[in-house]
Amino acid sequence: MATLAFPEGFVWGAATAAYQIEGAWDEEGKGPSIWDEFSHTAGKIKNGDTGDVACDHYHRYREDVALMKSLGLNAYRFSISWPRVLPEGRGTVNEAGLDFYSRLVDELLGAGIVPTPTLYHWDLPLALQREGGWPNFDTARWFGDYAELCFRRLGDRVKMWITLNEPQVVANAGYLSGVHAPGHRDRRESLQAGHTLLLAHGLAVERLRSVLPDARVGIAIDIWPVHAASDSENDRAAAHRMSEANGWFLDPIFKGDYPAAMRDAFGGLLPQFTEEQRRGVQAELDFLGLNNYSRNVVRHNPTAKPYGAEIIAPSGRVTAMDWEIYPPGLREVLVWINERCSPPALYVTENGAAFDDRPDASERVDDENRRRYLRDYIAEAHRAIAEGVPLKGYFAWSLMDNFEWAEGYSKRFGITRVDYETLARTLKRSGEWYAGMIQSNSVDTEI
Repeated sequence: MATLAFPEGFVWGAATAAYQIEGAWDEEGKGPSIWDEFSHTAGKIKNGDTGDVACDHYHRYREDVALMKSLGLNAYRFSISWPRVLPEGRGTVNEAGLDFYSRLVDELLGAGIVPTPTLYHWDLPLALQREGGWPNFDTARWFGDYAELCFRRLGDRVKMWITLNEPQVVANAGYLSGVHAPGHRDRRESLQAGHTLLLAHGLAVERLRSVLPDARVGIAIDIWPVHAASDSENDRAAAHRMSEANGWFLDPIFKGDYPAAMRDAFGGLLPQFTEEQRRGVQAELDFLGLNNYSRNVVRHNPTAKPYGAEIIAPSGRVTAMDWEIYPPGLREVLVWINERCSPPALYVTENGAAFDDRPDASERVDDENRRRYLRDYIAEAHRAIAEGVPLKGYFAWSLMDNFEWAEGYSKRFGITRVDYETLARTLKRSGEWYAGMIQSNSVDTEI
């Protein structure tokens, strides 16, 4: 057993997203999002679940902030629902929606917790989707206006912002595979959506610099390391191509263009940056957020589009999502990003695991598998720091069980259990462990 102590001032947090926990989907002036429509469409979500009520955080936020305080969290990463603030995505402001986030921010500050909002975590206003959604480059401009509104209304108290969450998932799951809202399946749309998301990010950073020059801003990117299934030259080359594609959103921000592997794979389908767009997308960041859960193991398959790389089924231990438990991957990606991009600071903005945990007779959830998962990944985060990565904080996903997108309520990621019938919150063993680790600012590990 070894004790790994983190640097003084290291930030310990937890994360959620608006559609996954808030509920109140049509209350107090909120407009519909693409996820409201998608979840209300038969056959899209497991068991027909919706986010209509979710965890009812909209009405229970004070209880949830008290829970965060009991955990000793330094920071809380949440997302602002664009259609709750601007029901049509632009134009008339819903003051009741803005007031909710203002009250949440005040409650967090009163508990000594740093509010860390994400401006976009997948719930595009439905009205904007009907005008083309993310493949429409105008959506970037509308996002910039929305971002500025949030900066002006909340920026007197909020000093750390995240523009977008996992834009790769927005583009691929929403516009290519169709498993997420809005459910489209078109390669060109997917690549155009990715381009617009980058433009939107750049505009939001530009607006923040003008409105809140002393605030910090970043973006949360999801990256899984890519490993070759064998030492064969073909498998290693396939893994390299897919690994390079991990730069889809990193390279334009830090290098000014898409990775060569994407240009080779997509040719004219991949949009070109104008010089003005390039300058905007490369707006200087204060930090980069990394979401990491697992890894991909691939083998060469020339028929597997677009990179000639086929992801194979994991052979090791997996979570309830069938994602391989591979703690070294977190360190690998942190080191890879640091060497490729040299960001001024890094945060793990999401990391966690779904397991089929259930309460015992006394309603206690002994989720030892999740505790070990968190312990082992956090230990790898410590090792990344020892290798020179400027890692400044870690946000566990998730504060509580919630609506897991296409999986509905069938997958539980929380360190807090939510009873979806009563909405009662119960801290799991992993949550108790996390609170103790925060207090000691260190992790005990067998590794």
